[in-house]
Amino acid sequence: MTSVSLAARDVSKAFFGNPVLRGVSIELRPGRVHALMGENGAGKSTLINILSGSLSPDSGSLDVGGRTASSLSPAEARQAGIAVVHQELSLVAHLSIAENIGLGAYASRGGRIDYSALAVRAAELCALVGLSGDLSRPIRDLPLGERQLVEIAKALYRNPKVLILDEPTSSLSARETERLMALLRRLKANGVALLYISHRLGEVMDLCDHVTVLKDGVCTADQPMAGMTPDEFVRLMVGRDAGDLFPAFESAARAETVIDVAGLSAGMVQDAALTLRRGEILGLGGLVGQGQEDLLLALYGAMPARARTATMLGAAGLVHSVTAANRRGIAYVPADRKREGLLLTHSIRFNMLLPDFGRAVSLALRRTSTERKLTDGLARLLTVKGDLSRPVQALSGGNQQKVALAKWMPQNPKILLLNDPTRGVDVQTKREIYLMLRRFAQEGQAIILLSSDTPELVHLCDRVLVMREGNLVAELPHGQVTEESIVAAAMGVSPAREAA
Repeated sequence: MTSVSLAARDVSKAFFGNPVLRGVSIELRPGRVHALMGENGAGKSTLINILSGSLSPDSGSLDVGGRTASSLSPAEARQAGIAVVHQELSLVAHLSIAENIGLGAYASRGGRIDYSALAVRAAELCALVGLSGDLSRPIRDLPLGERQLVEIAKALYRNPKVLILDEPTSSLSARETERLMALLRRLKANGVALLYISHRLGEVMDLCDHVTVLKDGVCTADQPMAGMTPDEFVRLMVGRDAGDLFPAFESAARAETVIDVAGLSAGMVQDAALTLRRGEILGLGGLVGQGQEDLLLALYGAMPARARTATMLGAAGLVHSVTAANRRGIAYVPADRKREGLLLTHSIRFNMLLPDFGRAVSLALRRTSTERKLTDGLARLLTVKGDLSRPVQALSGGNQQKVALAKWMPQNPKILLLNDPTRGVDVQTKREIYLMLRRFAQEGQAIILLSSDTPELVHLCDRVLVMREGNLVAELPHGQVTEESIVAAAMGVSPAREAA
């Protein structure tokens, strides 16, 4: 039988008396890609932290290369060759790409960091993961997708025997994802044990050999992948048939135009023209990093921009600050909820009220019971359970995303600008967010949805605008939108009608 590189045996873990893992076992073997599946809050992150030494189990044991222990320290995990690519990146913003890749394991010469050796090794790893450019750039200057590649290179720097990857493609383009899949297959062939966590079922089906499914902290399946279908995965994860992930399409678009812009330039965006109608869900697609985020930030007043003509919610001109956008009724939900959307150490209740704290009424709200009633109502509506005085970082990623959306609801925004709102979110939470967006549209709010998950654009949007190299290159009405048409336009191989 193939040896075991790392295993958890009957491990349990509780926080503040609430069980998170209950008698979970898992075996990671050399040369096998093992999928770990489950909804947000199922216990996946806790299990990863136990396997990598960040947490100790309350009971059970760990097997590491034939040695049994009650727990691991982070140092012992590193010495055993265990490396983790976290979904929430563990990089230092002011350090360079190369310095982050070698962080904690720098080669030394004469008692000092050997920067020459670091530069050579970092360059090798960047070439391996597909990251180009000056390695002396600080991490803070990189877009999210490139930071994700640095995180992967950092894990590979230690030549791991066990590599744990938590949503590694959530910020990557299709090309970057394809390159990573090829790299993981090479690592598998070289005998590395891989644990792969992703809510993108297609990736799991293509890459993984074995799967463990968690639900409410309990292992509900541990079996080979052979013969499994996506519907079976969903059934194991959520306890019911997949059904329709997306709500039935029904356009709520009205005739009233809320954004009408021509000749917009900002960042990568060049001479863009777009309209948005009340009640419409307008999709924004294309390969990652083609200017979609710059377009959203320009419309939100968070990036310097100019336009030949612009009307937004009946007022002439672009908004030129976030404050002005919020006052006009425009809200923005960023892709990186932990860095840009939430204050992690503050309470769930505090985060739900963030936009209110800049308003004159905020002090009055805090002196009355209105605040509690408001946040309790939001929590019920979005099924965010438990004590709202807990820090928001205690929530699963999916519930954090619900809070990032919920905080805008009391403001009744007229336009929602959404930057990959379901990134790293489980199937059930995705459906809840989709239903929320459909409800927003029916109530007359206009939505621009930037998504790297192409099926979202196909099923949710009235129209999809495709960007390539900073240009809007195609406009696809709902009846003509397919995954193939979006990708083809993004790659420049489609005769799709150019955007007006």
